[in-house]
Parts: sequence; C-alpha cells; structure tokens
Amino acid sequence: MAKALPLHTIPVYSKEQPPGPEIDFSAGAIILMNKPREWTSFDVVKYTRGRLREKKVGHAGTLDPMATGLLVLCSGKATKSISQIQEMPKTYIGEITFGGSTPSYDADSEVDISAAFDHITEEMIREKLESEFSGEIMQVPPIYSALKVGGRKSYELARRGKEVELQARPVTIHGFEIISYGAPKLRVSINCSKGTYIRSIAHDLGIALGSRAHLSALERTKIGEYSSENAITPQEIDTLMRPDNG
Repeated sequence: MAKALPLHTIPVYSKEQPPGPEIDFSAGAIILMNKPREWTSFDVVKYTRGRLREKKVGHAGTLDPMATGLLVLCSGKATKSISQIQEMPKTYIGEITFGGSTPSYDADSEVDISAAFDHITEEMIREKLESEFSGEIMQVPPIYSALKVGGRKSYELARRGKEVELQARPVTIHGFEIISYGAPKLRVSINCSKGTYIRSIAHDLGIALGSRAHLSALERTKIGEYSSENAITPQEIDTLMRPDNG
C-alpha cells in the first residue's frame, strides 16, 4: 500500500504557481481552490477532476454550501496525504447575526427562535469569547451536520423529523479577533482546530449573551500556511487547463 507523500515534496498549484495542461496530476499535486457560495465541496472536486482529467481528486476538509473560501484539493498520489492537511489549524471569518437562531445554526434555514439583542455590546462579546470560547472547549455539533448517528448522517435524520442527540466533544480555539460589530451583526476571525463548527460557536455565543444568534456568512481563509488569497476559482482552473491556454 502506497505511503503518504511528505507535504513538502508535493507541488502546490495556486495563483502564484498556476496549473496547466502539461502537468501530470497523477504523480501528486495540491491545488488551492476558492469555493463559491452554494457549491458543495464535492461540486468543486467533481468540477476540478473533470478539468485535470485525473480520477483521484479529494479535498482536505469540507465547507458547508453556504460557506466560501479555501478548499485544499489533492490529486493522484497526494490523496494519501489528505489527513496531514486535515489536522492543520484553520482560520475562518464568520458573520454572526444576533436576534434569532435557526435549526441549522446558519442562514440555510429560517429563524425559529427570536430574542432581544439591543443589550449586547462589543465588550460583552469579547468577554464571552475570552472566557467561554477560547482554548480547549467542549462543543456540541449542529444536528444538521454530516456526523454519523447509528450509521446515518445526522442531517438526514433531522430532516426526517427524527430526534437527534449529538455528544459534546473537545475542540480547540487557538485565537480570535473581532473585526467589527454593528448590532445585530458581528464579524470575527477565528483560528481553531480540526472538527470545530463555527455554526455552533455562533449559536452558543448567542445563548451565552442572553440572546439568540446564527451564522449568516462564513469564509475559510487559511488551512495551516495555505491561504485563500492564493486560491483559484473554478472558472480560472477551467481556463488554465485548456490546451490552448496562453
């Protein structure tokens, strides 16, 4: 069985080093992609797979359809190294809207519980983030997630009206930065470990502040040292991989 390639030996294709039709992607490559809103992570994989003409293409960390930003793809022999990338810390910029929570904890479902938010100040938000959402915390994932419950995906059971109970699990918040707050919307940058749900942070923060909240926008900006600033769009990879490019 083939071993995982060391990451430093795998070529990285991005805006700085664009991919081209002459590259043998079966030998192993990392491609930094910028996922559009409403695309699933698999949509990006499938689209890219068709342009690379390489069957073995996978991603190192799912983004919800609502989210945008960095999706690290691996091709060919580099797919064995996906787990190494998945373990890296990730940075997100999230927009959290106070005043109402949703069943999915984000804007992909309608607000079902409303609450006042006028009392919330930036100082209160900072204090709660520092005291309850920093370091290693126990987090309950959203029931609308791909986590398995009895062999079925949690969101499949939730959509069928089944009662779903997920257990809290440890995740690590390495750091945060409040970018802006103008009630009811907070923009915050969060650096966290694998398995952290920013949706759950939004939901739980709303309750901690005596209100309700949901995640209204999300962008992944970094995975380890890989950055969305260098990522290419699906449209760009389509143009770059054409034989007559350039």
